[in-house]
Amino acid sequence: MARRSSNTVTAEPVDRARSSAKSSAKSSAKSSAKSSVRPRTPAGRAKLAVARLAEEYPGTAKELCELDFSTPWELLVATVLSAQTTDERVNSVTPGLFARYPGPEEMAAANPDDVEALIRPTGFFRVKSKTVVALATAVCDRFACQVPTALEDLVTLPGVGRKTGNVVRSVAFDLPGLPVDTHVGRISRLLALTSEKDPVKVEADLCAMLPKREWGPLSLRMILHGRRVCIARRPRCTECVMADFCPSAVVPLGWAPSRPVGVVTRPSAGPGSR
Repeated sequence: MARRSSNTVTAEPVDRARSSAKSSAKSSAKSSAKSSVRPRTPAGRAKLAVARLAEEYPGTAKELCELDFSTPWELLVATVLSAQTTDERVNSVTPGLFARYPGPEEMAAANPDDVEALIRPTGFFRVKSKTVVALATAVCDRFACQVPTALEDLVTLPGVGRKTGNVVRSVAFDLPGLPVDTHVGRISRLLALTSEKDPVKVEADLCAMLPKREWGPLSLRMILHGRRVCIARRPRCTECVMADFCPSAVVPLGWAPSRPVGVVTRPSAGPGSR
């Protein structure tokens, strides 16, 4: 009798353990299946892209911008100078340029030949020097030497288009603005967020899917991602944080993402990389 009682008592916790294990396995399987579902819509992919890129490149728009500046005017000039060259090259000439011409008042009175000598390493220096002097003159004549915040005003200035205007708005003024350069347009099409090639239409498609607070940071993160990972001629898809849901990703057979779709950790605290 004692032996039967002992067997009965020990069987109950074993049965409960097996039942618990089965329940846990089913729950885990359901969770895994749910997290592995790819977003089926552009809006769904855009939302996940925002989260993944924010984790990969944390920081505010100002922290993410790789152009060095201390005032809206300096950012405006640096962005104009960045055409057809690198941010590093621009950063190498702007300290000397702004030391000699600190603001639009001084730049408006500058001799373009003198400006040329200072910005020569950026390329197209003759055109750029005239543009920067004309830009300073327009800012002083029409906006009391203050860089305007409205995109409608910014795009009327010499050398300033929507991309430059949106850079200044989102980075210098912390206002809504989504700059679309070649990286932003290319990555947006690879992710099937848009099929448009016109930057203005790409901007409209992205803005329609995202809250205004995400416009500037997303653009800057796409630019960083395009420079470092999603390189036009040699994309490193296996290193991409969006490869598991990007329709254009090319990965080896059997490749698995470092994190499943839908599982996004919070961005780490601290300043973003510049």
